[in-house]
Amino acid sequence: MRRRERQARIADMIWQQGEMSVDALAQAFEVSAETIRRDLAGLASDGVLQKVHGGARRPKLHAEGSFKDRMAEEAEAKQVIAGRLVPLIEPGDTLFIDTGSTTLACAEALAGIGGLTVITNSLRIARVFGAAPQPGRVYLLGGTFMGDNDQTVGPLVIEQIRDFQADHAILTVAAIDAEVGAMDSNFDEAQVARAMIGNARSLILVAARAKFGRKAAFRVCGLDEVDVVVTDAPPGAIHEAALRAAGAELI
Repeated sequence: MRRRERQARIADMIWQQGEMSVDALAQAFEVSAETIRRDLAGLASDGVLQKVHGGARRPKLHAEGSFKDRMAEEAEAKQVIAGRLVPLIEPGDTLFIDTGSTTLACAEALAGIGGLTVITNSLRIARVFGAAPQPGRVYLLGGTFMGDNDQTVGPLVIEQIRDFQADHAILTVAAIDAEVGAMDSNFDEAQVARAMIGNARSLILVAARAKFGRKAAFRVCGLDEVDVVVTDAPPGAIHEAALRAAGAELI
């Protein structure tokens, strides 16, 4: 059995059982304990599982902190992502942009592009584009206001999204898994993201390398719905292969 095939099967077994020891895995695959340790190290590096003493376990679902805390996390990665996103957007494009610290960094970079039409549920992002040197049109979706994230959510937001069509939905998520796809830690935010995807010609996910291999509570979409993933560093062999198989471009 090839290494990648064995690692994929190891990951499946651990996700199904919750936790397994190095010895049990070595016996199951008829390889040495050292080979299994190398496999687990590679899978842990890709975020697929969590190493523990003597084995590995299924990682916990990811929960996000406050917006202020998230702004301080992966700050350099967000700037790299924003810089890589800019060439994908043309003057005059219409964009859905959801709430997030990564999408806020992207908005600041995109604000220099003239004539954009932006539809967002983020008050912070609306302000960025409203103050742009060449402002286009900014539509701030109305709904239930959530102060920590300065965003609107809920049925009214979903209903308004249906009245727009966009060239691109630029979304950030809490987690990306090779099998499940993109996920969020907040139910309402996941619903907004799904609605934006449904009314956009293409989906661009902006996510730091650290988000790959995580799982969160609420599924946003499968990888086969994603057109482009913009990240700051290679996400690892398993996720790169999954994105290629799904037809998504990795930038």
